[in-house]
Amino acid sequence: MRNYCRQLKPLLFGSLLLAASMSLALAAVPVEPSTATARVWFLRPSGSADGIVWGASPVISVNGAAIGAIPPDSDFYRDCTPTGDADTVQLAPGSQTYLNVQWVPTWEMGYPSTGKGGQSHSFFVLNMAPQLAQAYLPTLNYLGRR
Repeated sequence: MRNYCRQLKPLLFGSLLLAASMSLALAAVPVEPSTATARVWFLRPSGSADGIVWGASPVISVNGAAIGAIPPDSDFYRDCTPTGDADTVQLAPGSQTYLNVQWVPTWEMGYPSTGKGGQSHSFFVLNMAPQLAQAYLPTLNYLGRR
């Protein structure tokens, strides 16, 4: 009997590990957005251009209220009311908008350069095409709803 239990232990452990990983995978799938709200995705895919700021995690704010930091190679979403939560992005009920957090030279965004190298860059939030965002999402660490 004891030998039989010893043989079952790896099988039981493997089954528990598989069940736990499946529940984590299911929890990482966001629910469909409501038709009464607009979903805004914030993505920060890493690139070779932002190598000097990999350790930085800029904080995203909506209407002046911080909703969360976004580390490199991650994404999260926020369901917003179409009329009140976004002053600079047009949001329609039931829509999904994708915003890319990038480390960009300030002159590319119309601001004067304030220094050399990394000093002339800053984080900017830019619109992202839905097709490109959909390609990036599976490669990023999903942080959930904020």
